Amino acid sequence: MPTDTEAAKKPAPEAAGEPIQCDVAILGSGLAGSVMGAILARQGVKVTLIDAGQHPRFAVGESQNPQLVEWLHILATRYDVPEIKHMLDIKAITENIGPHHGRKQSFGFVRHTPNREPDPREATMFVIPKMLTEAIHLYRQDTDSYYLSVAAKYGCELRQNWWAVDVDVDDDGVTITGKNGEVFRAKYLIDASGFRSPLAQKFDLRDNPPRHKHHARSLFTHYIGIKPYDDVCNYPQALRPPEESPFHGGTLHHLIERGWFWIIPFDNYQDSRNPLCSVGLTFDERLYPKPTDLTPEQEFNKYLDLYPAVKRQFEGARRVREWVSTDRIQYSSKRTIGARWCLMSHAAGFIDPLYSRGLSNTFEVVDALAWRVLDALREDDFTEERFAYVEKLEQGLLDYNDKIVNSSYIAFSHFRLWNAVFRVWACFTTPATMRQIMARQNFEFDGDDRHFKEMENAPYTGLWWPDSHAFKHLIDLTAETCERYEAGEIDGDTAADLVFQGIRDCESVNTPFGWKDDESHRFYRATTPTMMKFMWWASTSGPKEMRDLGRSFLKGVVRQGLRGRKVS
Repeated sequence: MPTDTEAAKKPAPEAAGEPIQCDVAILGSGLAGSVMGAILARQGVKVTLIDAGQHPRFAVGESQNPQLVEWLHILATRYDVPEIKHMLDIKAITENIGPHHGRKQSFGFVRHTPNREPDPREATMFVIPKMLTEAIHLYRQDTDSYYLSVAAKYGCELRQNWWAVDVDVDDDGVTITGKNGEVFRAKYLIDASGFRSPLAQKFDLRDNPPRHKHHARSLFTHYIGIKPYDDVCNYPQALRPPEESPFHGGTLHHLIERGWFWIIPFDNYQDSRNPLCSVGLTFDERLYPKPTDLTPEQEFNKYLDLYPAVKRQFEGARRVREWVSTDRIQYSSKRTIGARWCLMSHAAGFIDPLYSRGLSNTFEVVDALAWRVLDALREDDFTEERFAYVEKLEQGLLDYNDKIVNSSYIAFSHFRLWNAVFRVWACFTTPATMRQIMARQNFEFDGDDRHFKEMENAPYTGLWWPDSHAFKHLIDLTAETCERYEAGEIDGDTAADLVFQGIRDCESVNTPFGWKDDESHRFYRATTPTMMKFMWWASTSGPKEMRDLGRSFLKGVVRQGLRGRKVS
């Protein structure tokens, strides 16, 4: 692989005129690039935001999770960009961006086998506790366009339909040359462009093949007229999810052997005026090789025909845009940080849309990178060591996501094992989000940025609760067990027994939510009383890592309450 200096010696295409100077250039004006641009520009940084396309445009990555919402809250608070708070809940986004977004009340999962009606007992659901957040299905053409305008409002220089034909890095900065001959000169370059990253190509950064174990390709588009699964599933009332949390209230995952259909409605909120629904099929390309004799629509319908309950959702529905059909969607990079540049999030790598971790990972990286860029500009010091944590974070996020996603795909074909893996994924979502909320509350109380920086001092960078030794052990046990099942060393029931036992043995798995209940417990809805029981357990009888978190969280809540009284 060429070094940055060697690559910089390559002659650049002739440019017209003198380079336009800026502090930071960002390639890619999607949600990540625009929010990063807005943050830096808000702090007085001269930012150029470059994109080969233009807005509005179609994009996936539409489904939030609780941690993403809190990362957005942290970014808005830490960097004083209040517009980011418009993505914190469905009411805020509807009022400030428009009535085109859906609500994300839950993660619902239904297992299917070919040419049969699904067993209603083979479904699971995690309802996001309202005390944490009310998440959203983002209609990305609206959100991305809006945050591009926010970046412009704070002073970003915009270039759309601007094709970067060359990027040169030297000891003093970065030169970006456009197809039109225009040249920008920046002190630092953030590549937020995604898979086709110019920097990844320039420095030959991609792992070939990708280092991760998970395999999948994808088909996706937008439809109109998709029926709610609750209306077509033919389940007895006793085997349905709680009436307050229907399947249509959130993101629905139809699980098949080593794959899943996604159903992400934008019309499930009372004030939404958007009749569309995001639809996709992501499946292991080794089991489902990409055909050469079918169009993407024909291929999608071929698999839809195998699953009668899923197909009923599509009766009378029609797609409203062209299909996207990919090859393997996993990719990774040998490194993501260099002298004066960063491959940010999806430019660095990607695993799978399962569990909606894409945007959550992205904005965790934005938070880690932004303050370091600001410090580097202040001190005129862009050494790689300053950004080493960002590299560690990006690689860790990919590696831990690969573990849980690969385990899940293996488990899709065996419901007991899936039920166990599902619990491992879901049971640590609440404490992981509490950890973020606690840091933000402390910052709001005293304005000390150390509360956020201390979150980086964790032993398992990239794990969604990176302080937890118990969680690290449990996720490793789960991955090892699922791989043994995949290799034929143990059967599915034995694998399920091992993971369920690991859950029961793990002191940090909370009991009030029911994660340690018998296997008949499949739908998890934490009401306010349940959350109060959880907080009591976490603060009094949980293991030390839970007690520390619970007590600190409650202390922050009390301080916020007292502060609110003084203000009023």
